[in-house]
Amino acid sequence: MLLQSIHNSLDELIDLMNQLSDNDYSRSCQALSNATIGEHTRHILEMFQCLEKSYDSGILNYDNRERNNQIQTETEFAKKYIFQIKEGLKSENKTIYLEQAVDSVTSRIQSNYYRELLYNLEHCVHHQALIKVAVLQFEDILIDENFGVARSTIEYRKQCVQ
Repeated sequence: MLLQSIHNSLDELIDLMNQLSDNDYSRSCQALSNATIGEHTRHILEMFQCLEKSYDSGILNYDNRERNNQIQTETEFAKKYIFQIKEGLKSENKTIYLEQAVDSVTSRIQSNYYRELLYNLEHCVHHQALIKVAVLQFEDILIDENFGVARSTIEYRKQCVQ
């Protein structure tokens, strides 16, 4: 279920990019402190990539992201990147150590692959909510009403309707 939810969120990004020119994708949005849809998309994707690259070693540091500007400026490149991420998702859980430097002190905290996948899904949804704000500047872009909405919120809303 977790992997399917991740696939669905990433597919929503692909659907959005299919409607955007590279210029629109990389256009600054004042409501996002002049960030772009592409910058938020790059951030989402590089977090997933960082997790995937750390799977074998079991040491994960999200600060060691690639920061590839091509992802944030070219929709076709970003879509290929998404397909690679989806193909690279693992189905087997394992222990992973999350490494983080705070105030020049590096710490390691035990986690696991599924926990980090869940974190990345929630992180993705959070940034999709921000992307949705940027999409409002375009009149001809169609996105699902649940784009950028947490799965738990969607389920809660369904219960309220009943």
